[in-house]
Amino acid sequence: MATLYRLRRCHPTGAVIAHLHTSSRVSAKQHYKMLVLGGGTGGIAMSARMKRVVGADNVAVVEPAEMHYYQPIWTLVGAGAKTVASSGRSTASIIPSGVKWVKSKVQEINPQTNTVRTEDGNEISYEYLIVALGLQLHYEKIKGLPEGFEHPKIGSNYSIETVEKTWKALQDFKEGNAIFTFPNTPVKCAGAPQKIMYLADAYLRKTGKRDKAKVIYNTSLPVLFGIKKYAETLWDIVKTRDLQVNLRHNLIEVRADKQEAVFENLDKPGETTVFEYEMLHVTPPMGPHSVVKGSPLADEAGWLDVNKDTLQHNKYPNVFGIGDCTSLPTAKTGAAVAAQSAILNRTINKVMKNEKPDKKYDGYTSCPLVTSYNTVVLAEFDYNGQPLETFPFNQAKERRLMYFMKADVMPHLYWHGLLRGFWGGPGPYRKLLHLGMK
Repeated sequence: MATLYRLRRCHPTGAVIAHLHTSSRVSAKQHYKMLVLGGGTGGIAMSARMKRVVGADNVAVVEPAEMHYYQPIWTLVGAGAKTVASSGRSTASIIPSGVKWVKSKVQEINPQTNTVRTEDGNEISYEYLIVALGLQLHYEKIKGLPEGFEHPKIGSNYSIETVEKTWKALQDFKEGNAIFTFPNTPVKCAGAPQKIMYLADAYLRKTGKRDKAKVIYNTSLPVLFGIKKYAETLWDIVKTRDLQVNLRHNLIEVRADKQEAVFENLDKPGETTVFEYEMLHVTPPMGPHSVVKGSPLADEAGWLDVNKDTLQHNKYPNVFGIGDCTSLPTAKTGAAVAAQSAILNRTINKVMKNEKPDKKYDGYTSCPLVTSYNTVVLAEFDYNGQPLETFPFNQAKERRLMYFMKADVMPHLYWHGLLRGFWGGPGPYRKLLHLGMK
C-alpha cells in the first residue's frame, strides 16, 4: 500500500526515497542570491553552474527527495537490461558542495515579493529564482489506477515504484496481448512509450514466445512519431516485426482484476474498445507541477511562462525556468535540459550585468529511440521539428553505436558532466563533426 500512496501523491519528476544528509530541515539563512526550486536534472545542473557564478554560499536548492534518479535508463530497467539500483544516487551526493540543500517541498511561489514558502512553513527570499520543478504524473486520471499496480502483469517505466513491475510482467508473459500506451497529454521523453514495445518484442523473440504474442501500441497521437524522418524508420520497424499500431487510442480505464484495458477513440468521442492483456505498460497522463500551475508564473495551460529563446520569465525578469516545468515548445527530455542549461547560464550572467541576453535556445532536444537490445535510432531535432543531428551520418538508421551511447556513455555524461554543470549539449561538437557546415 505504500507504493499506492506514493503514486497517488503524483510526485513531480526527479526523485523519491531515502538517504541521510547533514543539512537540517530549517535553514538558518533565509535569503539567497540564487534560489533553485527542484533537485532534478535542471535544478542540479543550474545550481552547479550558479555556484561558479555567485559562490556556493549564495545558492540554495529546495528539494524534498533524498534520492535522485537518472530516469532515461528506466527504459532499459523495464526490459531487464539495467538494474534499478544503477539509476539512483543520493541527493546529498549530487548537490554541489557548499550549496545549501533545503530539504522540503515548495508550497507557494510569490514573485511579487521575491519569496518562496516551503511545506514546513519557512519563507525564503531570493534575488534571482530558477524554477526546475519538473512535471507531475497523474496515474489517478486513469480509472482503476494506481491501485491496479497491485496486480501482476502491469507496469510503468515512468515511476520508481512501477518500473520493475514492467520487467516482471515481461518475464511472466505466456501468451496473448502485450499492450503499450501513450496518453492524451504532453509527456516527458515522448519516445519512451514505444521504446519498451520494441524491447518487449525483442525479448519475446529471444525467449521463443513471440509467435504466441500480439504486440500492440495504442497511442493518443495521430502519428507514430512527430518527426517525419525518424517516423519513417519506425513505421518500417513496425511492419517488419509485425507490431500493431492503433492511432488516436487513449487509455481511460484499467480493470486489473480482469486483465482488461479500456481505450477511447479520440476521433469518435464516446466510442470505447476493451482490450484483454497478458502484459500492459502504462504511460500515465502528465501535467504541470501544481505549485507552478497555482502561481502567477504560469501560462494559461499551467506551465512556467518563459521566453522560448532566453528561458527568462515573460513577466518577472529575475525569474528563470528550465526543463519539463516550462512552456518551451519542444520535447521534454534530458537532452533538452542539457542544451537549455548552457543557454540559461549565459542568460543569467547577462541579466545580472544588466545586459541583454544574446544567446538563443534553438529548441534542441534528443530522443534515443531504443529499437532492440543492441540498436538505437538517435533522433535529434529543433523547435521546428527539423533534424539537428550531431554525427555526420544518417541517424535515422538503427545503429549499434547509438545503443552503446544510450546504455553506457550517456549515463556517465549525465552524472559527471551535466549534473556538474559541464555539459551543455552537443552543439559545439556538432559543428566540429560537420566541419563547420550546418
